[in-house]
Amino acid sequence: MKVIVTGGAGFIGSSFINHLKKNYDVEIVCVDKMTYCANKENIKYDVEFIEKDIIDVTPDDLGEFDYIVNFAAETHVDNSIADGKPFIKSNVEGVFNLLEISRKNSKLKKFIQISTDEVYGDMKDYGVGISSSENFNLQPSSYYSATKAAADLLVKAANRTYGLPYLITRTCNNYGEHQYKEKFLPKIHDCIMNGIEIPVYGDGSHTREWIWVEDNSKYIAVLMFEPTVINEVVNIGSGIKYSNNRIIELIKHEVQTNNVKLKYVNDRLGHDRIYSLDSSKLKDILSKISQSYGVRHIMDYFAKTYNKIN
Repeated sequence: MKVIVTGGAGFIGSSFINHLKKNYDVEIVCVDKMTYCANKENIKYDVEFIEKDIIDVTPDDLGEFDYIVNFAAETHVDNSIADGKPFIKSNVEGVFNLLEISRKNSKLKKFIQISTDEVYGDMKDYGVGISSSENFNLQPSSYYSATKAAADLLVKAANRTYGLPYLITRTCNNYGEHQYKEKFLPKIHDCIMNGIEIPVYGDGSHTREWIWVEDNSKYIAVLMFEPTVINEVVNIGSGIKYSNNRIIELIKHEVQTNNVKLKYVNDRLGHDRIYSLDSSKLKDILSKISQSYGVRHIMDYFAKTYNKIN
């Protein structure tokens, strides 16, 4: 069984490859153009590697394959505000190219598009305590989330027009090993280690849902290989939600140090206040196929990562 993983040298993609190689008998081809946040050393197993942009990859590069899992994307919202063109190229045109290759592949069992909870927009717009199900309208707020929403719609269009079998997963904020330093938790770690101020957007009350990257990888794999989960969108969430201020307070408590300095900065343009996923569909699928649902708590990560900082 052959699996193509695009963006496989990045944070989540490498976790997924490592999970597959550890738990399944599969041949993996990793495609990655090796941008600033990619690192081949993230992959702990020997896999075939193609260093190429997904917009340029060809059918001859990939050959025949059973599954293709697209993690490749421009992801940083701030970067999309500064210049949205790379996001259009990678997240829209790149996905279109992969779809064109995949729909002509007679062996294809499933095209897996890795999406984000950000495509649903700001849950604060819906009222207190609302979580987005897979049936929510797409209301992206940034060029990043808009291009991810566009990619999701391209996948659905390829299914409608060409019969392409697909799975779209929409996941909350990931954290864990190999996360790039620009992201929130690694930035906090770096600031504490170096005794510098932690930049916090606005008033720090923005709330996000958090999942351990290895838990996300596990559920993507289960859904990918499950034949009854076909032509579906599935949210992958944890139910663990904290404001940015609360995250910092938890870390301060874990670290037990006064060497935590904050600097509240001007809020990001168009910044969503709350992301929250309804993952009932995932839990129902897992129940039907006799798979248990469980995620590790973010405090476990704090204990492992921060307990030596003093």
